[in-house]
Amino acid sequence: MTQKHLRKAASARPIVVGTGLLALDAVTSADRSIPVRYWAGGTCGNVLIALSYLGWTAQPVARLADDDATELLLSDLRQWKVSDRFIRVEESGSTPIIVQRISRDAQGRVRHSFSWRCTSCGARYPGYKPELVTVAESIAPKLKKVSVFFFDRVSAASLLLAKAAAESGAIVAFEPSGIGNPIQFRQAWEIAHVVKYSHERLSDFPELDVETSPLLVIETLGEAGLRYRRSRGGKKPGTWIESKSIPIEDIQDTAGSGDWCTAGLLAKIASNGRSGLARASDQQVAKAIKYGQTLAAWNCRYEGARGGMYAVTRKQFQHQIEELVSGDGNVLPVTKGSTIETVHPKGVCPVCDHSVTDKKKRSREA
Repeated sequence: MTQKHLRKAASARPIVVGTGLLALDAVTSADRSIPVRYWAGGTCGNVLIALSYLGWTAQPVARLADDDATELLLSDLRQWKVSDRFIRVEESGSTPIIVQRISRDAQGRVRHSFSWRCTSCGARYPGYKPELVTVAESIAPKLKKVSVFFFDRVSAASLLLAKAAAESGAIVAFEPSGIGNPIQFRQAWEIAHVVKYSHERLSDFPELDVETSPLLVIETLGEAGLRYRRSRGGKKPGTWIESKSIPIEDIQDTAGSGDWCTAGLLAKIASNGRSGLARASDQQVAKAIKYGQTLAAWNCRYEGARGGMYAVTRKQFQHQIEELVSGDGNVLPVTKGSTIETVHPKGVCPVCDHSVTDKKKRSREA
């Protein structure tokens, strides 16, 4: 294929731009013989990487630190063809690191815990820093061809970008993990066309007194599945519709399954932007949601929020999804190994790294 054809093919891919939690996951397996695996993650990171895997052009907006954690994160993004067009690396940036420990209890049930602290020195890892408004203002005019704008953290910059994307006809997808600033949360709700939230995290979700409602609101219910309701033309939303989860055996880990559900839903129904979602039939929406749930179920068979991407080929992925859709997914063997090389450094803690660097410096000076 010529370069011209390659550029044409790339331009035909729907575009998703997103901002929010883009982190480096340090995944510790239930099998302690497996080294710690460092993969790009965070809600925004997982959704955009999954969409890239599904054939989209993904462009995260992020302000990362100039450190080893960022090098690992960017390397993983490149592996999955995620663009760094709107990623800035600077000394004042921040690259969140999340330690994810997978274990099993006495009954063999999977347990997944999260920590923001270094397992060696106990120092707290860097947290999330939103992009600056001035930078968001320079990005906003470049969102005219975007199909979806996704965000999971509310800030002045994310609201500015969401509004610009909405004005260009994109679907704005908002996935909050908490209320945070009530005023900004309300603004995000008013801009968004798709809102997805967890009942576990937002059990006291407020009934907002707003003039318009998102086109699609989804509430996830854990193992029970989810429920959703639509709004036509910004009018009062309809009744809740339940969609049961896809049953699956031999669960290895459930982390990231909600992100795969979001990516699958958007992949099926959001490529034509807001107008496409508004025109979609109830059956099309139901199928898109069920596809997202299928991807979520598939993800449960591998460790880590996106572990399956490293464990199987694209052909195997397609085959396994088809088997799950047909109802035969539980008979497929789970691939334990990894067909894609991953990096296993000793550690990425800024405090530990500085301590080692200072010791070496003092040794040389002596």
